[in-house]
Amino acid sequence: MNRRRICVVIGSRANYSSIKSAMHAIKHHPALELKVVVGASALLDRYGAVVSLIEKDGFKPDARVHMLIEGETPATMAKSTGLGLLELPNIFDQMRPDFVLTVGDRFETMATTLAAAYMNIPVAHTMGGEVSGTIDESIRHAVTKFAHVHFPASKEARERIIRLGERPENVYLVGCPRIDLVAEMLASHVNGLDEHLFDTGVGERLDLSKPFVLVSQHPVTTEYGEGERQITATLAAVREIGLQAIVLWPNADAGSDDVARGIRKWRERGLDENMHFFKNLPVANYVRLMKKTACLIGNSSSGIREGAFIGTPVVNIGSRQDMRERGSNVITAPHETQAITDAIQDQTKHGPYASEPIYGDGSAGARIAEILSTCNVNVQKRITY
Repeated sequence: MNRRRICVVIGSRANYSSIKSAMHAIKHHPALELKVVVGASALLDRYGAVVSLIEKDGFKPDARVHMLIEGETPATMAKSTGLGLLELPNIFDQMRPDFVLTVGDRFETMATTLAAAYMNIPVAHTMGGEVSGTIDESIRHAVTKFAHVHFPASKEARERIIRLGERPENVYLVGCPRIDLVAEMLASHVNGLDEHLFDTGVGERLDLSKPFVLVSQHPVTTEYGEGERQITATLAAVREIGLQAIVLWPNADAGSDDVARGIRKWRERGLDENMHFFKNLPVANYVRLMKKTACLIGNSSSGIREGAFIGTPVVNIGSRQDMRERGSNVITAPHETQAITDAIQDQTKHGPYASEPIYGDGSAGARIAEILSTCNVNVQKRITY
């Protein structure tokens, strides 16, 4: 029996955690063959060299594509998309995949989708149909209009995809693959963190038997130039609270250098007492930190998605997650130190929330693999009216 060849393109740490469970299910499905392409920030040490985690998890990259132009400005973000569009067709031409499976809403997602669509390769898209802030929302909806098979994470997202004119029979409500990882770890009842956690990164070694907060804040592409001020306001609020803090480095979107500069200046000024900074964390450690933290602070979608499922108290800052479906675990604050401080205090007083499975029940990856093994689509798309 000829197995269907499914090509997954990973361009960032967020990409990988968002598709890992589906990759595992595809790899072990008797009717499918997994092909893995790693590119963009996932290859770079300055963003944690996610490719090493991918390999450690048992996935062998079949191709690597360097497509990230440094500078992290709107112009370099556009150029990186173009560079990906130049490089990926060569890879797809060699691999001859039956489907290209792409994730979410990043610039490498756009490059992947355009390359596959022009080459008449059916595109399967996860996490479409959602609304949020920044350029990501525009990319997400544009990819939806190119994609042939849709794997939304929530009921509202599925309905929105159909309202965009996509055929209901090609829109499968499967949940978010990131929730699969969370559900698996919570079910294992393994709460321990790697004892060598603080051997990497920079800053003080923290005592995780005492309360701590987790900070994950990325640039807002439509507010380019504001990143340094925004992260400084957040770090000042964390310092005001006085709890230990684990701070993650920003992603590679336009404005990343601004956020990183704010973090570096904070450390150079000697204000990083009781803080430890990481470029990247293995998914298992990140999930366990989310389960254990007194509060997750920033603008990462993990607070919205995984946070609702785990019950993590979250302070969501600014516009990056505007209008995204969320649970009762989330409080939103502007990029103002006092407002962030007040919100953190409210959340740490509240403590853990009840689980709300808005984005799935933990079986998305297996569903995606099974659907890809049997579904048939026309390369020529037709919208519904």
